[in-house]
Amino acid sequence: MSSLLIKNLRSIVTCDQEDRVLSGVDLYCENGFIRAIGPELPQRAGTVLDGSHYWCYPGLVNTHHHLYQVFSRNLPQVQNMELFDWLTTLYEIWKSLDEEVIRLSSLTGMGELMKHGCTTCFDHHYVFPTHAGDLIGAQLAAAEVLGIRMFVSRGSMDLSKKDGGLPPDSVVQTVDEIMRDSARIIEAYHDPRPGSMRQVALAPCSPFSVSAELLRQSAILARQYGVRLHTHLCETKDEENYMLHHHGVRPLEFMASLGWTGPDVWYAHGIHFNDEELRELARTGTGVAHCPISNMKLASGVARVPEMLALGVPVGLAVDGSASNDGSSLLEELRVCYLLHRLHSSKAAPSGYQVLKMATRGSARLLGREDIGSLEVGKCADLFLVDSRRLELVGGEYSPADVLATVGLRGPVDYTVVGGRITVKEGRLVTVDEAVTAEKARRCCREYLSK
Repeated sequence: MSSLLIKNLRSIVTCDQEDRVLSGVDLYCENGFIRAIGPELPQRAGTVLDGSHYWCYPGLVNTHHHLYQVFSRNLPQVQNMELFDWLTTLYEIWKSLDEEVIRLSSLTGMGELMKHGCTTCFDHHYVFPTHAGDLIGAQLAAAEVLGIRMFVSRGSMDLSKKDGGLPPDSVVQTVDEIMRDSARIIEAYHDPRPGSMRQVALAPCSPFSVSAELLRQSAILARQYGVRLHTHLCETKDEENYMLHHHGVRPLEFMASLGWTGPDVWYAHGIHFNDEELRELARTGTGVAHCPISNMKLASGVARVPEMLALGVPVGLAVDGSASNDGSSLLEELRVCYLLHRLHSSKAAPSGYQVLKMATRGSARLLGREDIGSLEVGKCADLFLVDSRRLELVGGEYSPADVLATVGLRGPVDYTVVGGRITVKEGRLVTVDEAVTAEKARRCCREYLSK
């Protein structure tokens, strides 16, 4: 039996339905779950932390990433490009992906996420070059080493340049190949049990790189297996124009006609929905992963998050790929999200605490996880701790619920705990040697980019 007791926490921001912020209480975890919260708990534990100076938060949940892009960030040749040109240029690099690139880029990206309070990562992987190996298996192996809760996807593309899409021929597959491998990956890796450390979604890339038949068959297969559906949607005006030109309808109408709305579906970005479409998302319970930094870097636009939240659209937070974010910190995303919507929506913008809830409860909802996203008895022991005595937080201690978005946190958190296991201690990864991992990743990245 593994157990962890954090005693006398200065504050616990629970993100529960009552929005409770508790002070001077203990938190006891056993076998991966929270078993008790309260003052002066009687339980003993194998590991005990003094929490008297710490703020405690639910682990952040990242709802959209492309971890392989860690090895193609900050490249001079794609700066100041918008999405279609950016993708077309980078596909020529991404077509050289292999298992080792995936393993080390995943270790790097997820390691950064964990150092900044993230405990669950969803990755949208859709580039499968011929003979590249078991890329999803490599991702899950990296997640297991780090100790992060992982939600992988079997992404896909079946429209290459010759078919009117953007990617080269070498990274697209037929619908039959994709469906066979999708079923294999679900059967091999998906664990639907509470407390699961690995789950699978089906995630065709985007409406301009996949066929209607691939989208239709993916929805059918996902529902046969009881897994979720994810793709990019309404990210740019170019996408909207592409759909109107090729299909005669706007993107959401096209997706809805193929079975792609409902509480088991969430879209990345969702910037260019109109009023009627926002109401349809709310009516069907279809979710949106908000990626503010990526949306800003690629000049894609500002998602209508205040309206989404007011209508009851499920909204979570995400970092997106490291080539359109250049980092993997949901804490940074929190503050940028808060400031972006203050700029654009003033009083209608979500508060700092509401943005935190987007990254915890909201994100957990997108992934269909009722066992994470808040700190409550019976839920997974996923959390992070921030030392309230930090110099850069002086004067910010009067609202721990808001401070991560309003003041922000520069640098790593003090502790990250996943399933009751300490994975980050004093700002450093516990489960891997950071210096050794970084050097291996640099060498691999150099070789990959030189191909």
